[in-house]
Amino acid sequence: MSYAKGNISAIILAGGQSKRMLGSDKGLLQLHEKPLLAWVLESIAPQVDEILISANRNIATYEIFGYPVLLDASPDFKGPLAGLLRGLEIATHPFVLCVPCDTPFLPFNLVERLFCRLEEAQAQIAVAATDTHIHRTVCLCRRDLACNLAAYIAQGGRKVGAWQETLNNTQELFEETDNFLN
Repeated sequence: MSYAKGNISAIILAGGQSKRMLGSDKGLLQLHEKPLLAWVLESIAPQVDEILISANRNIATYEIFGYPVLLDASPDFKGPLAGLLRGLEIATHPFVLCVPCDTPFLPFNLVERLFCRLEEAQAQIAVAATDTHIHRTVCLCRRDLACNLAAYIAQGGRKVGAWQETLNNTQELFEETDNFLN
């Protein structure tokens, strides 16, 4: 399968507790008079066919952006994997892009590059990386990983990287490190 719009959903992770931000809702924080979520939407909307937002508070505010807002199945903030799992369960396309709500400068070719890497490696998941960091929550995976992820979470797993390492995974190296600033 080659990259083409028509087969990719996206889940934007906006459900965290934002402990580093003193509890502020990261997706709604302003950057140049625009919420961080709006920046993320602007960069990924042209690249995908469906957008879902994972949020656990300020639901009405997130709904204003015009996309379905999904709450984690569990109310106790189980982390980004819980948001990704809801996205995998609800997505209508065979591939799901996952991105955090606080990465406003995502590349405009993110999906194409991750998809091509995923297919080239015949992997289950492709993760964005730079020379200095693996950006675990910026990834493209196959929707059929939902059961695998649900089992991992049910066994107490919470670490994104640890779950990804259980899969046939690959990384796409991006030289533009500013694209992943959060």
